[in-house]
Amino acid sequence: MFLNFFFDLKQAQLPVSLKEYLMLMEAMNKRVIKSFNVNDFYFLSRSALIKDERHLDKFDKVFGHSFKGLENKSETTEAEIPEEWLRLMGQKYLSDEEKKLVESLGGWDKLMETLKQRLEEQKKRHQGGSKWIGTGGTSPFGAYGYNPEGIRIGQNESRNKKAVKVWDKREFKNLDGDVELGTRNIKVALRRLRKFAREGADTELDLDGTIKSTAHKGYIDVKMMPERRNKIKVLIFFDVGGSMDAHVKICEELFSAAKTEFKHMEYFYYHNCLYDYVWKDNKRRYNEHISTWDVLHTYPSDYKVIFVGDAEMSPYEITYPGGSTEYWNEESGETWLSRTLNVYENAIWLNPVPQQYWNRIASTNILQQVFSNRMFPLTIDGIDQAMRELNK
Repeated sequence: MFLNFFFDLKQAQLPVSLKEYLMLMEAMNKRVIKSFNVNDFYFLSRSALIKDERHLDKFDKVFGHSFKGLENKSETTEAEIPEEWLRLMGQKYLSDEEKKLVESLGGWDKLMETLKQRLEEQKKRHQGGSKWIGTGGTSPFGAYGYNPEGIRIGQNESRNKKAVKVWDKREFKNLDGDVELGTRNIKVALRRLRKFAREGADTELDLDGTIKSTAHKGYIDVKMMPERRNKIKVLIFFDVGGSMDAHVKICEELFSAAKTEFKHMEYFYYHNCLYDYVWKDNKRRYNEHISTWDVLHTYPSDYKVIFVGDAEMSPYEITYPGGSTEYWNEESGETWLSRTLNVYENAIWLNPVPQQYWNRIASTNILQQVFSNRMFPLTIDGIDQAMRELNK
């Protein structure tokens, strides 16, 4: 297998030598990588065989062809469990037909006006009702019940994904930027965005030019060339918390791959939709805000912008002032997104939700319109398409 891989590299005209191949085999015999899996071997073989970054893309293609089908065998087997097995028992009290009979109050303004009345009038705890702030009922206000359009109060996590606002203070975790497993293919897709240009002073040894010139002249003739620099600059905005908890793994892989591939990269967190501030550390997000205006004024328009989020929220969170689930935003999310897109011409949205479900979600349709249909699935093919779009 390894010898075939070496011959495939040679056939692809990559400058790999027998000495480098033997060094790789020696590293394998000495168990430099403790547990053999495809991703660990990828990084080891790339370090041993590739000396010039220009050849990384071709190496990745050959590697993917040579070891196709082995990657999944090294990972834990996963099984699909029927949704009914995992659903909370409390949800059985309302059938789909019964849920259809529960009506919303009639829009954002009516909802906020009614909540104000309930806070003024309510005197005691309620459970199982349809009017007061309580638990286990069909009231639009409270926890552990059902309402097609309500305000969630006193509940740890989402159950029906119907709340248009969350009353409680919530804590989110930072994405892990050191994840490696599963990032190789993402790196290959992201690499399409990178552009290298020869610029600056003669600071790098031109090894090929030196060898050719020395052989031709008969004496050592050192040749230099401008340093190869990655000029692409990227801003990434990550949606965290709530429904995004289900997509943490793929977002961490994207985050880790982007940190490796882009020398000039800045990232920020937001929740559901972009508003007047973002943050860098989820542990300090209530105390250390960064004004969105400051971001727009700090990073020039030549930055490429990537939004990462599931685009699943109440439409009010995008279109209405005060629509944020967590605080009263003076201006709508759509206003802030439009300002961002006016500054950064090259901007796209990566969505971890499978594309076949997008048309069923009102907020996703709104964001697709805001981004002029520049929303792509967070898959290898989707990232590849997104990078092509950013390169236009």
